[in-house]
Amino acid sequence: MMAIKGWELNSIEAKRFSKVGEKLMNVRIDHNNTVTGVTPLNQTDLAIEFRFTANYSGIGFVRMDGRIVVSDDTRNPDSLAKEWSSTNNMPPDFANLVHNAVISNCIITATILTRDIQLPPPVPLPQVDASQQQPGKNLSPKGMEVA
Repeated sequence: MMAIKGWELNSIEAKRFSKVGEKLMNVRIDHNNTVTGVTPLNQTDLAIEFRFTANYSGIGFVRMDGRIVVSDDTRNPDSLAKEWSSTNNMPPDFANLVHNAVISNCIITATILTRDIQLPPPVPLPQVDASQQQPGKNLSPKGMEVA
């Protein structure tokens, strides 16, 4: 069974090249996450070094380097590390687990960073169109409100 055992960021860099208040039209945001190293830790665990980048088409970027520890009791960590070092590939199910964990953790941090340096969030935020609502109607479904 594969599981994420640990997670850490080693470096975070975020830059905005445009000026505050400058109109940003049609900003393209490209995401990329790359495994930069795979090291066996013991008989079940691997340390996987990664880099996550969100590029904002010439107006800025967010880059994070870190490490994720993955436990897999069905595969030999030494053979996984050797496979990665010779081919730069991992088994698809293992790669899916790693890349999804990196993306889901880094997107949250990137969203906070981009707010602080005044770039658009790296994911589309849900939009509410109140003009389509009838007067007197609630914008949300009935139910308990949680803050």
